[in-house]
Amino acid sequence: MQISDLPYPDPGVPDARSGPRFLLWLGRGQLGGQAKSLAWGLVHFCGIAGLPYALGLGIDAVVRRDGTGLLLVGALLLVIGVAISVGDAMLHRTAVTNWITAAARVQQLLARRTAELGAALTRRVAAGEVAAVSTGDVEKIGWFVEAVSRFLAAAFAVVAICVGLLFYAPAIGVVVAAGVPVLALSVLPLLPHATRRADVQREKAGKATELASDTVAGLRVLRGIGGEELFLSRYREASQDVREAAVRSARMWALISAIQVLLPGALMITVVWYGAALVLDGRLDVGELVAAFSAVATMLYPLRHFEEIAMAYSFSRPSADRAARVLSLTRTEAGGQGVGPVAPPAAPPAAGGDLYDPATGLLAPAGQFTAVVCGDPDLAGRLAERLGGHPVDAAEETASALLGGVALDGLALEVARELVLVQDKDPVLLSGTLRELLDVPASGAVTARQALAAAQCADVLDALLQSAPDGVDDPMDARITERGRSLSGGQRQRIALARSLVTDPEVLVLDEPTSAVDSHTEARIAEGIAALRAGRTTVVLASSPLLLDRADRVVLVHEGRALPAGTHRELMRGEPLYRAVVTRETEPEEKFSEVRALEEELTGIEESA
Repeated sequence: MQISDLPYPDPGVPDARSGPRFLLWLGRGQLGGQAKSLAWGLVHFCGIAGLPYALGLGIDAVVRRDGTGLLLVGALLLVIGVAISVGDAMLHRTAVTNWITAAARVQQLLARRTAELGAALTRRVAAGEVAAVSTGDVEKIGWFVEAVSRFLAAAFAVVAICVGLLFYAPAIGVVVAAGVPVLALSVLPLLPHATRRADVQREKAGKATELASDTVAGLRVLRGIGGEELFLSRYREASQDVREAAVRSARMWALISAIQVLLPGALMITVVWYGAALVLDGRLDVGELVAAFSAVATMLYPLRHFEEIAMAYSFSRPSADRAARVLSLTRTEAGGQGVGPVAPPAAPPAAGGDLYDPATGLLAPAGQFTAVVCGDPDLAGRLAERLGGHPVDAAEETASALLGGVALDGLALEVARELVLVQDKDPVLLSGTLRELLDVPASGAVTARQALAAAQCADVLDALLQSAPDGVDDPMDARITERGRSLSGGQRQRIALARSLVTDPEVLVLDEPTSAVDSHTEARIAEGIAALRAGRTTVVLASSPLLLDRADRVVLVHEGRALPAGTHRELMRGEPLYRAVVTRETEPEEKFSEVRALEEELTGIEESA
């Protein structure tokens, strides 16, 4: 895989059972790139390993006054120089390619898993952790993948230098061969401590990122209640914790680096002292001593890659753990972390099937407008997710919702998304023009203008046109800022509702779609939804009488079970618990005159509309 070929047509099914397994899976997926990088690394490091011997041969030729031998040594040095230069350039090119392609694969996997889980992702993984995995962790994982081939080539070069010295100058080569393993393994006892400190640093950094993300998301509210200084002080404290953890981690890595410098220096001194004694005794030639000294000096460069691979693994393993934790999430908790082929998706249901939730017993007949009343907002949110075939909490252990008798979580993801669309109570608007925002996969039966009209967005269009720069005559070409921050809460809600309506899915599930609009607008929206979705299955989770009165049938979900359905007015008359939830009464039983007054109010609104 080359950088120009990205993105991957299929990034594969990751082994997300643990961080090390995930790193191994990434490595196996890039064997070709690793082989190329290793080959060029061998060229580069073998050239470096050959320098001491060429230098020793040159000195011997000078001592013997052998001009031909000196010319041959010069030619050998030229070949070694070319090998070092070309090998270094190509090693860097192939290693960086491995880094980028590995990072791109991880990003593709994360993006696909995020799209699969949808809004349920942030309920199972903190938003700050998702952001950290998608940015910094991806780079650290790519760093380890890149460093593997360089380390293997460097290790081969170190072994080659030691073996070469044993044959070229056995007397001094034994000392070098005995000292190199000590140099390579000397930092191993410190690595667990360095890893733990790095883990603490990343954990604190993730919490700081999450706090910053939450603060930015709620900045408007914080300003309204004067809480900026409070959250600023909390973030300042969190950032100082990150700084202190980073300093502690850096101290350990500085100690490891110092050992990597101190011990090779001690080996060089030993080689010079012992080699000089051997030369004085006549047991070692001057050229052999120079070659041994040069070999030890040369080994300092490949030995640095031992430290690099240790650092890369220490930093990438926790990052891989976090990535694996996100990638192991499935549409249902029972899905597991499996590796390899998964069960084939079920066949899609026939058109016109009823929507049924086994957990509550809720039934939404095909082609009808069903309103659902839940006294618990959290229960309503979980119910909406289940109706869309989205993940459920592990503690619930409930079966998936059924459409036409077919479990939604057993369908292919793209099929389930085409059949059922869920709009949660806090929809997100992406930046771009209104035309781009409404350019979503749809049946084509509902135009953007029809959806905007049903969602009562006329004043929103006027506001967008007024705020648009000169030259923009169509509100569809007006730009919407990130998350629609330039719009009010009610305006954002209506734009999001229009986006859901324009898709025209077979089943549309809306969770509190009018909670931020006034009553008159809400009444017109209720009529617009009922008219535009006529003959299509629509489920609205709400407690507003204006929406409930427009529904074909209303179901009260109490303590996790659906009670017998009816129209809004029938339930208001005959179900005290329903009346208490809808009217926010403190006691279920109220005077009948209050019910009559509410009915008269609804009738008046209908006549005025």
